[in-house]
Amino acid sequence: MDIKTNADPAELAKFSELAHRWWDQDSEFRPLHQINPLRLDWIDQLCPVSGLRVLDVGCGGGILTDAMARKGAIATGIDLSTKALKVAQLHALEAATPNTTYREVSAEALAAEMPGQFDVVTCMEMLEHVPDPGSVVQACATLVKPGGWVFFSTLNRNPKSFLFAIVGAEYVLKLLPRGTHEYAKFIRPSELLSHCRRSGLDLRESKGMEYNPLTQRYWLSADTSVNYLLATQKAAQ
Repeated sequence: MDIKTNADPAELAKFSELAHRWWDQDSEFRPLHQINPLRLDWIDQLCPVSGLRVLDVGCGGGILTDAMARKGAIATGIDLSTKALKVAQLHALEAATPNTTYREVSAEALAAEMPGQFDVVTCMEMLEHVPDPGSVVQACATLVKPGGWVFFSTLNRNPKSFLFAIVGAEYVLKLLPRGTHEYAKFIRPSELLSHCRRSGLDLRESKGMEYNPLTQRYWLSADTSVNYLLATQKAAQ
């Protein structure tokens, strides 16, 4: 596949339309703001990011990139949405976030340019929006140093995830705009693990993420049936 083609123009357009709302914590991106501390703490427990070079693939408006930088990481965020990146750059400027860089480049193109340059690579809530998730996984594996960590989060594909992530989140609870997700693009953990193994990434830990609509609280658990996260590590040379 041409490294420039692993993006869905409709997906980019969808998120570009909402770009100005990335840092509005009462907007469509409220769930991302709510789960960000959970994701960050989990990453930081497994691999403390302070002083490390980290790359956030599909960073959008920079919610996780910014948080990792504030933990002391030297953080780079990449995305193919020009509008989202401008929002991320503006926020970093206004909030005086240290050691933060944003670039409009695909994971595949950056992997060709900077192989083995990052201690940690994160790819959160992004794989279910691209035509070829395996290509992104391979790029993440190429970008990370030997012994480095790659973290993924995405959505499982089964009847429960359809009910919770699409019907529940988009239509009933209205946590997300309708059309945010496409069920056919959801990825089973076994499929993602297969991509990881082919790319030389070994599973270190998996977590599920759950939500209680009554308390409006998110938490990490062992239940990977809907939202799930994988921590993987590249073999040390």
